[in-house]
Amino acid sequence: MTDDKTQPPEGGTVDPAVAEELKGVPEDMIDSSSINGDKDSGELAKLREELEVAKQDVLYARAETQNVRRRLEKDVADTRAYAATGFARDILSVSDNLSRALSAIPADLREDEKLKGIVAGIEATGREIEKVFTNHGITRVAAMGLPLDPNQHQAMIEVPSADAEPGTIVQELQAGYMIKDRLLRPAMVAVAKKPD
Repeated sequence: MTDDKTQPPEGGTVDPAVAEELKGVPEDMIDSSSINGDKDSGELAKLREELEVAKQDVLYARAETQNVRRRLEKDVADTRAYAATGFARDILSVSDNLSRALSAIPADLREDEKLKGIVAGIEATGREIEKVFTNHGITRVAAMGLPLDPNQHQAMIEVPSADAEPGTIVQELQAGYMIKDRLLRPAMVAVAKKPD
């Protein structure tokens, strides 16, 4: 039993491959002159080639869409992870000032009954800031005794030293910090050099 759509034109035969492809195609869309396998096979080959090109274009478009989606997901994740960077940089100066305030109080005054409350309050505030830093992935850059790493340290001065290897950090002038795996602020350091 043959489908009416795949009936060959008068006196012709239907190519089985063409008949298979035409199943389910509306009758008004079938050009009866292309049913004959001998006639217009070049046109059918051209249509098949165009179909392959269109399939490739769709595959490339899907791949590009997936790449764009992945990039956007990464950008969103980075934005979430590093959203507090500007704020964290600003808070570092508050932490620095607290440290300076504590170091400015002489040891004999720390034991004075009138100042014990103030010292305890400053120390508690410093601990709270450190806790908040830890909760948000902000960590201090290690510096003392390490070789200078230009990715994390900024050399401010060179100090002649017979005890340390040249290029080794001998003093931390200002603490450096990382936020997750990114540098928030480099540590400002003094680096050893050979004595004159």
